[in-house]
Amino acid sequence: MGLSDPESRERLSEYIKNAAGAETCEIKDIQRLNGGAIQENHALDLQLTGGANQGSRSIVLRMSAPTGVEDSHGKAAEFALTRAAYDAGILVPEPLWCCLDDKVLGKPFSLMERMAGEGRGDVLLKDPKVARSKNRIAAQLGRELGKIHAITPCQSEFTFLSAPKNPALAAVAYYRNQLDGREQAYPALEWGLRWLEQNAPLDSAITLVHRDFRVGNFLIENGALTAILDWEFSGWGDPFEDIGWLFAKCWRFGKIAYELGGIADRTPFYNAYQQETGRKIDAEKIAYWETYAHVRWAMIALQQADRYLIGGEMNLDAALSGHRIAELEIEILKMTAPDYAIAS
Repeated sequence: MGLSDPESRERLSEYIKNAAGAETCEIKDIQRLNGGAIQENHALDLQLTGGANQGSRSIVLRMSAPTGVEDSHGKAAEFALTRAAYDAGILVPEPLWCCLDDKVLGKPFSLMERMAGEGRGDVLLKDPKVARSKNRIAAQLGRELGKIHAITPCQSEFTFLSAPKNPALAAVAYYRNQLDGREQAYPALEWGLRWLEQNAPLDSAITLVHRDFRVGNFLIENGALTAILDWEFSGWGDPFEDIGWLFAKCWRFGKIAYELGGIADRTPFYNAYQQETGRKIDAEKIAYWETYAHVRWAMIALQQADRYLIGGEMNLDAALSGHRIAELEIEILKMTAPDYAIAS
């Protein structure tokens, strides 16, 4: 099953009609969207008659790729997290419906509002409007991340999430277990995990963390942030984890000098984040989580390569991810050297 045959489209149309409380639903167009290494994203143009959603609607359908990675939530959990973010006033597309019935398209999927904007990092870094608005974008990201980190376990009832006592040590144990299950040895990653274990922060606030908050998962239109996407990795953790991931060198798309995803400097982001949260920036903790980001991305890259080598999925992005591991290992060794400079 999928979206390539008329029968599947008819079932999808019927599902949306019922979910939307409409009298009829016509799918005017379906286009596969670029990006989404673990998800398949499709743009749908609908015409609904009757009900509260009557009229033309532009939405996005998200379903899992044929193979995935262990860290990723299922559709129901991702939908619930996105709904919580939307209800908290965070800049996310409105989550509309989530279908867990495999009889419709062969696997679960979710539907959300389609937002304007570009998300591809290689495109955004070449956009002159982005360059002119880099400080405004950085400040917007700081405010939005602050809103995410305002969500705490006592405010939510996500039964599928657990709150670790020490997020750093829990993460180390999680990835060490994964690494121990592999036949091939990865000494640089073992070293990185040991360094993270020995230098783990002893005290951490526990908040909702996005866990993939980076350029590539934001939509930007005319030099302004329009949406934060891809909530399938979210969970309870140390808020500085998200900041370390955002500023990690591996997510700068070659523009190393601009530490926020190759787009901007840290200062406008830090100022906006501190103003939004009242939480003081801790440069040492952020440096720790930047190191962790490289270890985590290397572990995910191994899982991505497995999708091609073991799972047999003909996915070029997944296959090429395996070639990123060596450069990540080099960066891990650099960052754990005694004389490595901590960014302020």
